[in-house]
Amino acid sequence: MRADRLLSILMLLQVHNRLTARDLAERLEVSERTIHRDMEALSSAGIPVVAERGIGGGWSLVDNYQTTLTGLNLGEIQALFLPKPAHLLADLGWTQAFEAALLKLLAALPSANRQQAEAVSQRIHLDPTGWHRWEEEMSAFPILQTAIWQERQLHLSYERGDGKLLERLVNPLGLVAKGSVWYLVAAVEEDVRQYRISRVRHAAIASHSCIRPPKFNLAEYWQRSMVEFQANLPQYKVKVRVDPEVIPRLRYAGYFARIEQIEPPDTDGWIPVSIRFDLEAEACAYVLGFGTQMEVIEPPQLRDRILELAYAAIAFHTECL
Repeated sequence: MRADRLLSILMLLQVHNRLTARDLAERLEVSERTIHRDMEALSSAGIPVVAERGIGGGWSLVDNYQTTLTGLNLGEIQALFLPKPAHLLADLGWTQAFEAALLKLLAALPSANRQQAEAVSQRIHLDPTGWHRWEEEMSAFPILQTAIWQERQLHLSYERGDGKLLERLVNPLGLVAKGSVWYLVAAVEEDVRQYRISRVRHAAIASHSCIRPPKFNLAEYWQRSMVEFQANLPQYKVKVRVDPEVIPRLRYAGYFARIEQIEPPDTDGWIPVSIRFDLEAEACAYVLGFGTQMEVIEPPQLRDRILELAYAAIAFHTECL
């Protein structure tokens, strides 16, 4: 709706001081021509919007003009009052600030919207941790957070997955929580990468200011990084046939098992299933866990390995008698 868009333009200009027509068009997903028409409408309504041409120019509000209108619709209000992950707010030290901000916002809302906002927390709860949460070593977190707010470089001692200790001077760009695990996103020269905070053995703030890559966007970087990570994972594909009774258990029996296809039953009534693992060892553990209710079809090497492990287990337990 145009009214919502006009209010959004007003809020964007208040927050960012100056934005080009292209910036506004991209944020609001409309054409630049539409933005120009909207600016004419705002000006006709008495809103002091002005345009400056040239480098560094754009649309702005005259004399730091402010409006008390929030422009929030019901969906936006409900989204703001949706319960946030408490442990992540606590990690950031924002629990009290978050609660105080919600109280101020709640007091500013009309009574009808206030009731809707209060109802959200009683009807929806978000738990991003999954069933298994690992307690992470977070002693370096306050220093990393301070360096990011102060825009200062960091000296890091970082333990890689193979146990090797690395020394790095990095430009901290942001913090990302993946489930309950925190990562530092930082740049070494032009190379941006992420560091699991629990593996930071020592951190110290450097005297130099942080060098931030031009137009770096933390959310966009993380999304690209996750896509690349998934694409580069090792793949070990397996085809099995299973007893129909175990079909409900397939997706929950192994953390590393990814069910790709479940086919119609064969002539014996068993169901062919295609599964992807990262490693052969994970596939072995998964298949053995189903005993006589799962048979390996492909690859043949996995069948041989399953037999070896089964015979080894029989021999081991026979010796223990």
